[in-house]
Amino acid sequence: MHPMLNVAVRAARRAGRIINRASVDLEQVKVTRKQTNDFVTEVDHASEAAIIDTLLTAYPDHAILAEESGHRPGKGAATAMHEAEHVWVIDPLDGTTNFIHGFPQYAVSIALMQRGLVTQAVIYDPTRDELFTASKGRGAFLNDRRIRVSRRTKVEESLIGTGFPYRQLDQLDDYLQLFKLVTEKSASVRRPGAAALDLAYVACGRYDAFFEFGLAPWDVAAGSLLITEAGGLVGNFSGDADYLFSEQVLAGTPKVFGALLALVAQSRRANAPKTE
Repeated sequence: MHPMLNVAVRAARRAGRIINRASVDLEQVKVTRKQTNDFVTEVDHASEAAIIDTLLTAYPDHAILAEESGHRPGKGAATAMHEAEHVWVIDPLDGTTNFIHGFPQYAVSIALMQRGLVTQAVIYDPTRDELFTASKGRGAFLNDRRIRVSRRTKVEESLIGTGFPYRQLDQLDDYLQLFKLVTEKSASVRRPGAAALDLAYVACGRYDAFFEFGLAPWDVAAGSLLITEAGGLVGNFSGDADYLFSEQVLAGTPKVFGALLALVAQSRRANAPKTE
């Protein structure tokens, strides 16, 4: 295992222990609302602090981009994030709303970006003790077993993951149009509520594809490398590589990815304002 990936795994497992301890007595967990339908708990903060401490103890010069504490440049790092030598992109508890309700679908997500490219990725599901890892050019793994995307090629045979745009409700109508189209064309659609795990599930073949509006870089960074290292494709809704900062992601097996892109285009045409 790559030394930097090893440190990220250590950080993720440390965070997972904090999350598991807190999950035993959810009544005691303090919850704060950040904005509409967007919650944060003291567990998110404790998990994030543990991850950052582990990473910066090993690599004190590296930069951090984390969901709760934001961006902190590394020592001597370039000011622009995409130019920085090393940026750790962290979601300390993806699926906070699930966690608050005791719904066991949430994960820790840690990725390393080097000059704008994701090179190391860890997604850890503490309730199932499932550890997804990838290093650029070295494949993707689940608990040390090599994983690949599924072999499905047809949307009508595919199980597709998604997530509702819960932060930006003005996008809901566009999303529901696409949701309806995908539901009609696919075998079935799932919406468990933790995008990092959804992407990991594409990488190991549990889903054949995934799409969502309104995602942040820390939701997507680690999962995107898992998928590409597992033989899948990731892009924005136009199929381009700008998915980390475009707030839209589409991923899947190569053939299903292409078919889903066509459905997105069809949905957009249906939603376009009619001209006289």
